[in-house]
Amino acid sequence: MSIQRDLGVALQLLLPHQLLSRIVYYAMRWTFRPWKRLVIAALTRAYQIDLADALNEDPESYPSFNAFFTRALKPAARPIDDQGGLVLPADGCISQIGRISDGRIVQAKGMDYSVAELLGGSEADAAAFAGGGFATVYLSPRDYHRVHAPFGGRLRRAIHVPGRLFSVAPWTTESIPRLFARNERLALLFDTEHGPLAVVLVGAIFVSSIETVFDGEVTPPYADKIRVREYMGTNAPKFIVGAELGRFNMGSTVIVLTGAKFPAWAGELAADCKVRMGQRMSARHEKSIRELEV
Repeated sequence: MSIQRDLGVALQLLLPHQLLSRIVYYAMRWTFRPWKRLVIAALTRAYQIDLADALNEDPESYPSFNAFFTRALKPAARPIDDQGGLVLPADGCISQIGRISDGRIVQAKGMDYSVAELLGGSEADAAAFAGGGFATVYLSPRDYHRVHAPFGGRLRRAIHVPGRLFSVAPWTTESIPRLFARNERLALLFDTEHGPLAVVLVGAIFVSSIETVFDGEVTPPYADKIRVREYMGTNAPKFIVGAELGRFNMGSTVIVLTGAKFPAWAGELAADCKVRMGQRMSARHEKSIRELEV
């Protein structure tokens, strides 16, 4: 198993990540009926996808595989536990969860990386999360692939950081150092009533297409330098807890960072814990905070 893992890591280091991801990007949007029917059926069987929660339960009606993959859910499918505190931003599995220590985040046993490099190298942005918490949620192909606001707030900054596109499956996160700080990603920084909050959408191989509800498709095209967009005044999107932020056009990872004034993570959450969007993520505040006051 170790030899297979080493070979897999070596192969990923050599693969042309962006080229492969671009090929998959177009293949997954091909509307040729036999093709999209074949891919949807294969994924549904391989990952035992249950469409009972889907707003549209008929796989034949989706125009492409990507439309199926990013399908919306019925309004009651993911109730938002918003009685104070944060909620999970996505379906998936907790990879790691804990407190930020000396400005660093745990990736896997024996491996970590810095908040600053995750956020594109900004020490000032990273300093806002000193003493706060982090939670990493891995989305597998069977999961719902839209990402939602874990807490109410106003978007202040979006940082698109270009990079590699390694797989984010558990075996690679345990093998490739600083993986989340090396992959392409979009960091969304929010101001909330309880301090700073970040939601980082991390791309992966075959998963380099990230969209937001406020700016549309962010990647591709692929960039060669960090792009920062500031949101101020009426230009700053405002979200209530549970509101949709964006989506992955295949599976990937979401990392949530909180400032020191947010409460501790819910005691039942731990590494390898399966979670659903809207599930309570932290201890409760004294009152429910649905959105940032104007």
